[in-house]
Amino acid sequence: MENDTTNRHFENNRTTDIATYHDDRLAIIDNISNLKRQDQKGSIKVDVSVATLCLKGKAMLSINGEMKTLNANDLLICRPNIVMEKSTMSMDMEFRCICLSPEYMKQMTLISRSTWDAQQFIEKNPILSLSPDEVSLFCQYYDLLRRKLTSTHHKHQRETTDALLRAFMYEFHDVLERYISLKPRNYTSGENLFFAFTELISGSFPKNRSVAWYADKLHITPKYLSAISKEISGHTASDIINHYVAKDIEMLLKRTDKSIKEVANETDFPNLSFFGKYVKRHFGCSPREFRDNYLKSLK
Repeated sequence: MENDTTNRHFENNRTTDIATYHDDRLAIIDNISNLKRQDQKGSIKVDVSVATLCLKGKAMLSINGEMKTLNANDLLICRPNIVMEKSTMSMDMEFRCICLSPEYMKQMTLISRSTWDAQQFIEKNPILSLSPDEVSLFCQYYDLLRRKLTSTHHKHQRETTDALLRAFMYEFHDVLERYISLKPRNYTSGENLFFAFTELISGSFPKNRSVAWYADKLHITPKYLSAISKEISGHTASDIINHYVAKDIEMLLKRTDKSIKEVANETDFPNLSFFGKYVKRHFGCSPREFRDNYLKSLK
């Protein structure tokens, strides 16, 4: 069953059409000609983890409604459940891309248990500028991973791939240290629960808005989940849920190809009235006003 789910993750993103290699856990992409055959003007919902290194050229893309520029030596990190649209790239662009399914990513414990601050930093700063040595190291890992995956299958291919990816993530952790302090330490049971909670939220769409729903999934009480969240992050469990739900709503409202009603339906609100009150409470304006203000800001 898990293999079927992870395959759907890649199929939903049309990854299988452009990948140099893909299986139920991961995909690697480096064929620019295949990518250019995709409709880059449309929008694509990405529900896998993505690491893309630009080696040459330049790309412009909208991530959750915000325009980003990817230049040579830039590493783009995308967590699941984002929308990419209106992408353009220079004719000379070269890149290397690794995609991991949410299920496989959870096995990579270093990243899935990274601190709350680190998760927030990556969400706000998805593009990191790498040094020449870091670019070279990324390419070495990528080339070795590509060679292992595309060569004749061998007995320990899966284990070798796992080891390579874990080593790569340690390297990424070191790169991140240049931007934010990540002190290695042993995690308490409460911190592990909190990280599991945030993974549940970020890895789902549409997101359930009930604290009790997440508590049930984690086999704890809603009261305990709220207490742990407050202790670890300074925010209640409800605040954290609303933070992620609001991000989804903001991203969808910025997509003018969708009606307000479609946005309400996709984010699992029972009716437009409830949706409008929720948006008013968290954004200070109605859904229509939010969209109008966004469109004005583009002019």
